[in-house]
Amino acid sequence: MREGKVHSRIQVLVVDDSAVVRQVTQALLSQEPDMVVTVAADPLIALDKMKHTRPHVILLDLEMPRMDGLTFLRKVMAEDPIPTLVCSSVAGRGTEIAMRALGEGAVGIVTKPKVGVREFLNESAVLLVDMVRSAAQAKVRRRHGGPAAPVPNPIKRKPAAANAARPAHRTVGDKIIFIGASTGGTEAVETILTAMPIDAPAIVVVQHMPELFTAAFASRLNDLCLVEVKEAEDGDLILPGRAFIAPGNRHTAIQRLRGNYAIEILDGPLVSRHRPSVDVLFHSAAAIVGPNAVGVMLTGMGNDGSEGMLEMKRAGAVNIAQNEQTCVVFGMPKEAIAIGAVDYIVPLPQIAGQMLRYGRSVEADSPFVRVPR
Repeated sequence: MREGKVHSRIQVLVVDDSAVVRQVTQALLSQEPDMVVTVAADPLIALDKMKHTRPHVILLDLEMPRMDGLTFLRKVMAEDPIPTLVCSSVAGRGTEIAMRALGEGAVGIVTKPKVGVREFLNESAVLLVDMVRSAAQAKVRRRHGGPAAPVPNPIKRKPAAANAARPAHRTVGDKIIFIGASTGGTEAVETILTAMPIDAPAIVVVQHMPELFTAAFASRLNDLCLVEVKEAEDGDLILPGRAFIAPGNRHTAIQRLRGNYAIEILDGPLVSRHRPSVDVLFHSAAAIVGPNAVGVMLTGMGNDGSEGMLEMKRAGAVNIAQNEQTCVVFGMPKEAIAIGAVDYIVPLPQIAGQMLRYGRSVEADSPFVRVPR
Protein backbone atom coordinates (compact mmCIF):
# COMPACT_ATOMS: atom_id res chain seq x y z
CA MET A 1 0.00 0.00 0.00
CA ARG A 2 1.33 3.41 -0.93
CA GLU A 3 1.83 6.12 1.63
CA GLY A 4 -1.11 8.47 1.82
CA LYS A 5 -3.71 5.71 1.45
CA VAL A 6 -4.64 4.94 5.03
CA HIS A 7 -7.30 2.68 6.49
CA SER A 8 -10.01 4.31 8.57
CA ARG A 9 -8.71 2.18 11.44
CA ILE A 10 -5.56 0.08 11.55
CA GLN A 11 -6.25 -3.54 12.50
CA VAL A 12 -3.34 -4.69 14.69
CA LEU A 13 -2.81 -8.31 15.71
CA VAL A 14 -0.51 -8.87 18.71
CA VAL A 15 0.91 -12.41 18.83
CA ASP A 16 2.72 -13.10 22.10
CA ASP A 17 2.58 -15.92 24.65
CA SER A 18 2.98 -13.47 27.55
CA ALA A 19 -0.41 -12.39 28.87
CA VAL A 20 1.18 -9.34 30.49
CA VAL A 21 2.82 -8.21 27.23
CA ARG A 22 -0.45 -8.73 25.34
CA GLN A 23 -2.35 -6.72 27.95
CA VAL A 24 0.14 -3.81 28.06
CA THR A 25 0.52 -3.61 24.29
CA GLN A 26 -3.22 -3.76 23.71
CA ALA A 27 -3.83 -1.07 26.32
CA LEU A 28 -1.22 1.25 24.78
CA LEU A 29 -2.32 0.87 21.17
CA SER A 30 -6.06 0.91 21.93
CA GLN A 31 -5.69 4.49 23.17
CA GLU A 32 -5.05 5.51 19.57
CA PRO A 33 -8.32 6.39 17.77
CA ASP A 34 -7.06 4.95 14.48
CA MET A 35 -6.17 1.51 15.86
CA VAL A 36 -8.13 -1.65 16.69
CA VAL A 37 -6.14 -4.30 18.56
CA THR A 38 -6.68 -8.08 18.65
CA VAL A 39 -4.44 -10.46 20.60
CA ALA A 40 -3.41 -14.10 20.22
CA ALA A 41 -1.42 -16.25 22.65
CA ASP A 42 0.36 -18.17 19.88
CA PRO A 43 0.63 -18.35 16.08
CA LEU A 44 -1.98 -21.12 15.71
CA ILE A 45 -4.58 -18.99 17.47
CA ALA A 46 -3.44 -16.04 15.36
CA LEU A 47 -3.92 -17.98 12.11
CA ASP A 48 -7.45 -18.91 13.17
CA LYS A 49 -8.30 -15.28 13.97
CA MET A 50 -6.82 -14.13 10.66
CA LYS A 51 -9.38 -16.28 8.82
CA HIS A 52 -12.07 -13.93 10.11
CA THR A 53 -10.25 -10.58 10.15
CA ARG A 54 -7.13 -9.85 8.12
CA PRO A 55 -4.86 -7.53 10.12
CA HIS A 56 -3.07 -4.59 8.58
CA VAL A 57 -0.10 -5.01 10.96
CA ILE A 58 1.18 -7.95 13.03
CA LEU A 59 3.21 -7.43 16.21
CA LEU A 60 5.04 -10.74 16.59
CA ASP A 61 6.94 -12.38 19.41
CA LEU A 62 9.55 -14.85 18.15
CA GLU A 63 9.87 -17.42 20.94
CA MET A 64 6.51 -19.12 21.50
CA PRO A 65 5.15 -22.63 22.07
CA ARG A 66 3.47 -24.78 19.37
CA MET A 67 4.89 -22.67 16.51
CA ASP A 68 7.85 -20.29 16.73
CA GLY A 69 7.61 -16.75 15.39
CA LEU A 70 10.00 -17.27 12.48
CA THR A 71 7.98 -20.20 11.15
CA PHE A 72 4.78 -18.17 11.44
CA LEU A 73 6.44 -15.18 9.72
CA ARG A 74 7.64 -17.32 6.82
CA LYS A 75 4.13 -18.77 6.41
CA VAL A 76 2.52 -15.31 6.36
CA MET A 77 5.05 -13.86 3.93
CA ALA A 78 4.69 -16.83 1.56
CA GLU A 79 0.89 -17.04 1.57
CA ASP A 80 -0.50 -13.56 2.22
CA PRO A 81 2.17 -10.95 3.01
CA ILE A 82 1.25 -8.66 5.91
CA PRO A 83 3.56 -5.97 7.36
CA THR A 84 5.04 -7.51 10.50
CA LEU A 85 6.94 -5.93 13.36
CA VAL A 86 9.09 -8.16 15.53
CA CYS A 87 8.43 -7.51 19.20
CA SER A 88 11.60 -8.84 20.79
CA SER A 89 13.44 -8.89 24.05
CA VAL A 90 17.09 -7.88 24.07
CA ALA A 91 18.19 -10.78 26.25
CA GLY A 92 20.16 -13.80 25.12
CA ARG A 93 19.77 -14.66 21.44
CA GLY A 94 16.84 -12.25 21.06
CA THR A 95 18.82 -9.78 18.96
CA GLU A 96 20.26 -12.50 16.72
CA ILE A 97 16.86 -14.08 16.02
CA ALA A 98 15.27 -10.68 15.45
CA MET A 99 17.87 -9.90 12.80
CA ARG A 100 16.98 -13.17 11.12
CA ALA A 101 13.33 -12.09 11.12
CA LEU A 102 14.24 -8.95 9.16
CA GLY A 103 15.76 -11.21 6.52
CA GLU A 104 12.54 -13.23 6.48
CA GLY A 105 10.46 -10.16 5.65
CA ALA A 106 9.69 -8.34 8.91
CA VAL A 107 9.64 -4.57 8.34
CA GLY A 108 11.04 -3.51 11.70
CA ILE A 109 11.86 -4.31 15.33
CA VAL A 110 10.29 -2.97 18.49
CA THR A 111 11.31 -3.92 22.01
CA LYS A 112 8.88 -5.59 24.36
CA PRO A 113 7.00 -3.22 26.69
CA LYS A 114 8.89 -2.58 29.90
CA VAL A 115 6.06 -3.35 32.25
CA GLY A 116 5.99 -1.01 35.23
CA VAL A 117 8.69 1.27 33.86
CA ARG A 118 7.30 4.79 33.64
CA GLU A 119 9.60 5.79 30.79
CA PHE A 120 7.90 3.29 28.51
CA LEU A 121 4.64 5.17 28.81
CA ASN A 122 6.06 8.26 27.10
CA GLU A 123 8.98 7.98 24.67
CA SER A 124 8.77 4.24 24.00
CA ALA A 125 5.01 4.40 23.56
CA VAL A 126 5.48 7.16 20.97
CA LEU A 127 7.99 5.00 19.11
CA LEU A 128 5.74 1.93 19.23
CA VAL A 129 2.72 3.82 17.89
CA ASP A 130 4.80 5.41 15.12
CA MET A 131 6.24 2.03 14.11
CA VAL A 132 2.76 0.50 13.85
CA ARG A 133 1.49 3.41 11.72
CA SER A 134 4.57 3.15 9.54
CA ALA A 135 4.17 -0.60 9.12
CA ALA A 136 0.54 -0.11 8.10
CA GLN A 137 1.76 1.86 5.09
CA ALA A 138 4.53 -0.57 4.14
CA LYS A 139 4.64 -2.37 0.80
CA VAL A 140 5.63 -5.97 1.48
CA ARG A 141 6.30 -8.64 -1.13
CA ARG A 142 5.53 -12.32 -1.22
CA ARG A 143 8.46 -14.54 -0.28
CA HIS A 144 8.99 -18.23 -0.84
CA GLY A 145 8.30 -20.20 2.29
CA GLY A 146 10.90 -22.78 3.23
CA PRO A 147 13.33 -23.88 5.89
CA ALA A 148 15.20 -21.03 7.50
CA ALA A 149 18.84 -20.61 6.58
CA PRO A 150 21.33 -20.98 9.43
CA VAL A 151 21.96 -17.86 11.47
CA PRO A 152 25.26 -16.29 10.27
CA ASN A 153 28.19 -16.99 12.54
CA PRO A 154 28.78 -13.71 14.42
CA ILE A 155 32.51 -14.39 14.86
CA LYS A 156 33.21 -14.65 11.13
CA ARG A 157 35.84 -12.12 10.05
CA LYS A 158 37.21 -10.72 6.79
CA PRO A 159 40.53 -12.00 5.46
CA ALA A 160 43.56 -10.09 6.74
CA ALA A 161 44.35 -9.03 3.16
CA ALA A 162 41.08 -7.09 3.04
CA ASN A 163 42.01 -5.12 6.15
CA ALA A 164 45.46 -4.37 4.73
CA ALA A 165 43.93 -2.91 1.57
CA ARG A 166 41.68 -0.48 3.47
CA PRO A 167 42.93 3.14 3.59
CA ALA A 168 44.42 4.01 6.99
CA HIS A 169 43.96 7.77 6.75
CA ARG A 170 41.90 10.39 4.99
CA THR A 171 43.19 12.94 2.50
CA VAL A 172 42.13 16.48 1.69
CA GLY A 173 38.95 16.42 -0.36
CA ASP A 174 37.74 13.01 0.87
CA LYS A 175 33.96 12.91 0.97
CA ILE A 176 31.76 11.41 3.69
CA ILE A 177 28.43 9.76 2.87
CA PHE A 178 25.53 10.19 5.31
CA ILE A 179 22.53 7.83 5.13
CA GLY A 180 19.15 8.03 6.86
CA ALA A 181 16.65 5.15 6.87
CA SER A 182 13.67 3.79 8.78
CA THR A 183 10.97 1.22 7.92
CA GLY A 184 12.36 -1.19 5.34
CA GLY A 185 15.77 0.40 5.67
CA THR A 186 17.72 -2.61 6.90
CA GLU A 187 17.50 -4.33 3.52
CA ALA A 188 18.12 -1.06 1.69
CA VAL A 189 21.22 -0.31 3.77
CA GLU A 190 22.48 -3.86 3.21
CA THR A 191 21.95 -3.50 -0.56
CA ILE A 192 24.05 -0.34 -0.58
CA LEU A 193 26.85 -1.32 1.78
CA THR A 194 27.43 -4.74 0.21
CA ALA A 195 28.04 -2.93 -3.10
CA MET A 196 30.78 -0.72 -1.64
CA PRO A 197 34.43 -1.37 -2.61
CA ILE A 198 37.01 -1.73 0.12
CA ASP A 199 38.28 1.83 -0.41
CA ALA A 200 34.82 3.41 -0.47
CA PRO A 201 34.32 6.83 1.10
CA ALA A 202 33.50 6.81 4.80
CA ILE A 203 29.80 6.21 5.53
CA VAL A 204 27.67 7.08 8.58
CA VAL A 205 24.19 5.56 8.85
CA VAL A 206 21.21 6.33 11.05
CA GLN A 207 18.78 3.41 10.83
CA HIS A 208 15.83 3.71 13.21
CA MET A 209 16.29 0.63 15.40
CA PRO A 210 16.28 -0.09 19.15
CA GLU A 211 19.46 -0.19 21.20
CA LEU A 212 21.52 -3.39 21.07
CA PHE A 213 19.90 -4.38 17.78
CA THR A 214 22.07 -1.80 16.02
CA ALA A 215 25.18 -3.64 17.22
CA ALA A 216 23.82 -6.93 15.85
CA PHE A 217 22.91 -5.19 12.58
CA ALA A 218 26.42 -3.73 12.25
CA SER A 219 28.04 -7.10 13.05
CA ARG A 220 25.95 -8.86 10.39
CA LEU A 221 26.84 -6.23 7.79
CA ASN A 222 30.51 -6.45 8.70
CA ASP A 223 30.42 -10.15 7.79
CA LEU A 224 28.84 -9.36 4.41
CA CYS A 225 30.72 -6.23 3.31
CA LEU A 226 34.20 -5.40 2.07
CA VAL A 227 34.13 -2.15 4.04
CA GLU A 228 34.50 -2.37 7.80
CA VAL A 229 31.09 -1.92 9.46
CA LYS A 230 30.71 -1.25 13.18
CA GLU A 231 28.32 0.31 15.64
CA ALA A 232 29.49 3.89 16.09
CA GLU A 233 31.31 4.84 19.29
CA ASP A 234 32.22 8.28 20.57
CA GLY A 235 35.56 9.35 19.14
CA ASP A 236 35.68 6.85 16.25
CA LEU A 237 37.70 8.37 13.40
CA ILE A 238 35.73 8.59 10.16
CA LEU A 239 38.04 7.16 7.49
CA PRO A 240 37.60 5.71 3.99
CA GLY A 241 36.67 2.04 3.96
CA ARG A 242 34.63 2.34 7.17
CA ALA A 243 30.87 2.45 7.73
CA PHE A 244 29.30 3.34 11.06
CA ILE A 245 25.81 2.40 12.27
CA ALA A 246 24.38 4.87 14.82
CA PRO A 247 23.68 3.13 18.14
CA GLY A 248 20.06 2.72 19.12
CA ASN A 249 18.68 5.10 21.75
CA ARG A 250 21.57 7.58 21.27
CA HIS A 251 22.02 10.42 18.82
CA THR A 252 25.01 10.36 16.45
CA ALA A 253 26.68 13.50 15.12
CA ILE A 254 29.98 14.55 13.55
CA GLN A 255 32.75 16.41 15.36
CA ARG A 256 36.23 17.71 14.64
CA LEU A 257 38.82 15.82 16.66
CA ARG A 258 42.52 16.68 16.39
CA GLY A 259 42.15 17.71 12.77
CA ASN A 260 40.04 14.69 11.80
CA TYR A 261 36.34 14.03 11.42
CA ALA A 262 35.09 11.78 14.22
CA ILE A 263 31.88 10.32 15.63
CA GLU A 264 30.13 12.10 18.49
CA ILE A 265 27.56 10.13 20.51
CA LEU A 266 24.99 12.24 22.33
CA ASP A 267 22.21 11.78 24.85
CA GLY A 268 19.09 13.90 24.64
CA PRO A 269 15.37 13.88 23.93
CA LEU A 270 13.71 12.50 20.82
CA VAL A 271 14.33 14.66 17.75
CA SER A 272 11.76 14.43 14.95
CA ARG A 273 10.21 11.68 17.16
CA HIS A 274 13.34 9.53 16.99
CA ARG A 275 16.58 8.70 18.80
CA PRO A 276 18.85 8.26 16.93
CA SER A 277 17.53 10.97 14.62
CA VAL A 278 18.55 11.43 11.01
CA ASP A 279 18.07 15.18 11.48
CA VAL A 280 20.73 15.27 14.21
CA LEU A 281 23.24 13.53 11.95
CA PHE A 282 22.40 15.57 8.84
CA HIS A 283 22.48 18.93 10.65
CA SER A 284 25.93 18.12 12.01
CA ALA A 285 27.07 17.01 8.54
CA ALA A 286 25.97 20.36 7.13
CA ALA A 287 27.76 22.31 9.86
CA ILE A 288 30.97 20.28 10.07
CA VAL A 289 31.50 18.62 6.68
CA GLY A 290 29.66 21.02 4.36
CA PRO A 291 30.39 20.52 0.64
CA ASN A 292 32.40 17.36 1.34
CA ALA A 293 29.20 15.55 2.36
CA VAL A 294 26.88 13.36 0.31
CA GLY A 295 23.39 12.80 1.75
CA VAL A 296 21.22 9.74 1.08
CA MET A 297 17.59 9.38 2.20
CA LEU A 298 16.15 5.87 2.14
CA THR A 299 12.77 4.29 2.82
CA GLY A 300 10.85 5.24 5.97
CA MET A 301 7.77 7.02 7.27
CA GLY A 302 7.65 10.60 8.48
CA ASN A 303 9.96 13.54 7.92
CA ASP A 304 13.00 12.77 10.06
CA GLY A 305 16.05 14.05 8.20
CA SER A 306 14.33 16.31 5.67
CA GLU A 307 15.26 19.60 7.36
CA GLY A 308 18.80 18.37 8.02
CA MET A 309 19.15 17.31 4.39
CA LEU A 310 18.03 20.75 3.26
CA GLU A 311 20.76 22.27 5.44
CA MET A 312 23.26 19.89 3.84
CA LYS A 313 22.21 21.07 0.38
CA ARG A 314 22.54 24.72 1.42
CA ALA A 315 26.05 23.89 2.68
CA GLY A 316 27.04 22.50 -0.72
CA ALA A 317 26.35 18.76 -0.31
CA VAL A 318 24.92 16.56 -3.07
CA ASN A 319 21.80 14.71 -1.91
CA ILE A 320 20.14 11.52 -3.16
CA ALA A 321 16.69 10.14 -2.36
CA GLN A 322 15.40 6.62 -2.97
CA ASN A 323 12.57 6.59 -5.51
CA GLU A 324 8.98 5.67 -4.62
CA GLN A 325 8.88 2.44 -6.61
CA THR A 326 11.68 0.81 -4.60
CA CYS A 327 10.71 2.17 -1.14
CA VAL A 328 8.90 0.04 1.41
CA VAL A 329 7.46 3.34 2.71
CA PHE A 330 7.89 6.46 0.58
CA GLY A 331 7.74 8.92 3.45
CA MET A 332 11.15 10.30 4.41
CA PRO A 333 12.36 10.57 0.78
CA LYS A 334 9.06 12.16 -0.25
CA GLU A 335 9.32 14.81 2.47
CA ALA A 336 12.92 15.64 1.55
CA ILE A 337 11.99 15.94 -2.12
CA ALA A 338 8.98 18.12 -1.31
CA ILE A 339 11.05 20.79 0.47
CA GLY A 340 13.72 20.92 -2.24
CA ALA A 341 16.47 19.09 -0.32
CA VAL A 342 17.18 16.44 -2.98
CA ASP A 343 19.40 16.60 -6.08
CA TYR A 344 18.78 13.12 -7.49
CA ILE A 345 15.92 10.60 -7.16
CA VAL A 346 17.35 7.13 -7.73
CA PRO A 347 16.09 3.51 -7.62
CA LEU A 348 17.64 1.49 -4.80
CA PRO A 349 19.78 -0.77 -7.05
CA GLN A 350 21.50 2.30 -8.53
CA ILE A 351 22.03 4.29 -5.32
CA ALA A 352 25.42 2.71 -4.52
CA GLY A 353 26.81 3.76 -7.91
CA GLN A 354 25.40 7.27 -7.56
CA MET A 355 26.88 7.54 -4.06
CA LEU A 356 30.31 6.57 -5.33
CA ARG A 357 29.98 8.94 -8.27
CA TYR A 358 29.69 11.89 -5.88
CA GLY A 359 31.60 10.33 -2.98
CA ARG A 360 34.85 10.24 -4.94
CA SER A 361 37.04 13.34 -5.07
CA VAL A 362 36.62 13.40 -8.85
CA GLU A 363 32.98 13.33 -9.91
CA ALA A 364 31.77 11.57 -13.07
CA ASP A 365 28.73 12.47 -15.15
CA SER A 366 25.50 11.16 -13.61
CA PRO A 367 23.02 9.11 -15.67
CA PHE A 368 20.23 10.65 -13.56
CA VAL A 369 18.68 14.05 -14.18
CA ARG A 370 19.24 16.55 -11.39
CA VAL A 371 16.06 17.68 -9.62
CA PRO A 372 15.40 21.34 -10.54
CA ARG A 373 16.28 23.75 -7.78
